[in-house]
Amino acid sequence: MGGEMLQFPLLASNQAANYRDKSWRIKALCFFLCFFTISTVGLIFGGNLTTWVLREGKNFNERIRVNDGEIVESDQGVVAADDGRCSDIGASMLRQGGHAVDAAVATALCVGVVNPMSSGIGGGAFMIVRSSLALKTQAFDMRETAPLAASKNMYANNIQDKYSGPLSIGVPGEIAGLHEAWLQHGRLAWRNLFQPAIKLAKDGFIVAPYLGLAIVHNAGKILNDSGLKQVFAPNGKLLQAGDRCYNVKLARSLEAIAEQGPQTFYNGTVGEQLVKDVRKAGGILTMEDLKNYKVDIMDAMAANVMGYTVYGMPPPSSGTVGLSLVLNIFDSYGTSDAAKGNLGVHRLIEALKHMFAVRMNLGDPKFVDIHKYVSEMLSPSYAEQIRKMILDNTTFLPEYYMNRWSQLRDHGTSHFCIVDAERNAVSMTTTVNYNFGAGVLSPSTGIVLNDEMGDFSAPTEIRFDMLPPAPANFIESNKRPLSSMTPIIVTKDDQLVGVLGGSGGMDIIPAVTQVFINHFVLGMEPLTAVQSPRVYHKLIPNIVQYENFTVIDGDHIEVAEETKLFLEEKGHQLEAKALGAIVQLVVQTLQNPIAMGRKNGKGSKIFHGTLTAVSDPRKDGRPAAI
Repeated sequence: MGGEMLQFPLLASNQAANYRDKSWRIKALCFFLCFFTISTVGLIFGGNLTTWVLREGKNFNERIRVNDGEIVESDQGVVAADDGRCSDIGASMLRQGGHAVDAAVATALCVGVVNPMSSGIGGGAFMIVRSSLALKTQAFDMRETAPLAASKNMYANNIQDKYSGPLSIGVPGEIAGLHEAWLQHGRLAWRNLFQPAIKLAKDGFIVAPYLGLAIVHNAGKILNDSGLKQVFAPNGKLLQAGDRCYNVKLARSLEAIAEQGPQTFYNGTVGEQLVKDVRKAGGILTMEDLKNYKVDIMDAMAANVMGYTVYGMPPPSSGTVGLSLVLNIFDSYGTSDAAKGNLGVHRLIEALKHMFAVRMNLGDPKFVDIHKYVSEMLSPSYAEQIRKMILDNTTFLPEYYMNRWSQLRDHGTSHFCIVDAERNAVSMTTTVNYNFGAGVLSPSTGIVLNDEMGDFSAPTEIRFDMLPPAPANFIESNKRPLSSMTPIIVTKDDQLVGVLGGSGGMDIIPAVTQVFINHFVLGMEPLTAVQSPRVYHKLIPNIVQYENFTVIDGDHIEVAEETKLFLEEKGHQLEAKALGAIVQLVVQTLQNPIAMGRKNGKGSKIFHGTLTAVSDPRKDGRPAAI
């Protein structure tokens, strides 16, 4: 999620145990209240009242899971999104015989409705699609572009206009990208993929705790915009978790796109209404911008790391090359033990610092020559050079890592992973950047607009790191800004073994890298790989942030004390972090797999193993299976 990271209290009171020795009436009352609380939480999280029960004979606040909502297994197909309703909708498309891309379209539209602070059709996305039969993996770049009227120095008078308000809006690309992917892979009718999201927007959906807290934390932004206020503060009162939220105008826009296709958004009524609202608010978006928007479709970037092949987005995403550089540094140690234990955490932090120093040389390859830097970040020999600069007994000041440019600190996003019965796979990360994007909701269309211009560098901007802005990421019309989004698909011996990605801006690359290492290198079970506490670093300030917070389901996540002491002994400065990135993960276990009767393009059989899907417990997500 974008903007401020949120901390969640325990959902059940720890005081209930104090009443065990009082009268049976008080005991009964406490039991009733706890049960009522747990049941209510169950309703908020999707209406499953059997998710939590009380353990007989124990404290009233002690709970056990009947069904672990963060993990599912299936031989047929799975969806892992950061909202259980959207996972269910994606799985329903798979049950109807849909391709993984069909499920992705329906899931993305759902997430845009129920998690509008992080994503939606007013933003953009990166999608990786792997076709099992052809062994072809594609990258769909539907990231926002700078409007035609945008220029390098457009924020010289007010740098805040880059991050909020109508001048921060980039040209939305999500609908165009979803349609292009559907044209190539979709099996179900386009209009049918929209119906669940339309129903949620029109009939209303229950505000989940994560959205509820986002509304509270962005109260000023919501109350200062008539469109946002109409949806998230009807009658002047902010919605809370458990309330029902309606966005009828968005439902009508989705209905129009479902029936008329994306042309109504990019060259029709919906687009005209959208542009009119943005122009009225003071923005520079035009119909020409929408008409000229093009989805970039290419082969996914492939990187061979630690015995696996990772497929992901090329730049302007820094995710694939960033993850590859860190993994190649570990690979250069010559043993998987290099990533183990507290020393492995220290090495990870050092590798991340080197990676972040290099990545700000990247930008949109259509506008800047970044071939040298991409080649280096994918090169095992370059990784080995960096590894020789990593010492196991100390860390260094930021200057040691030869950082030249101010870091991009992008925000937000939502991520989901899908694998269908034929082992076609989708990894998609979608965003409107900061919480509720630009802070502008088009009143005519119900669409939350992105503030993706904030992901560009500006010549006049001086950040707290006191480094100059990166020229490769300066604004030009039609250019795409640099991104941390890291949707990836993992194969071994041409067989699908994993799909993962994350949300959380600059924290995405460190989080996805740690989940990859946890499962594919250290052998952790999928849920453990995702749940394990993480560390983060932004190079400047020179501080290691470690997770220390209580998640929505009441579990506490915190880096071990011995790890913190170990890192301090190496010279790291530590700081607790309420919440990092949110990672979704799907893995396919190929022990005793079923060999399918058909063959892929290389003549080898496609194997069907067991699929395990995990939605990160740090957010109120839940996976689904068919």
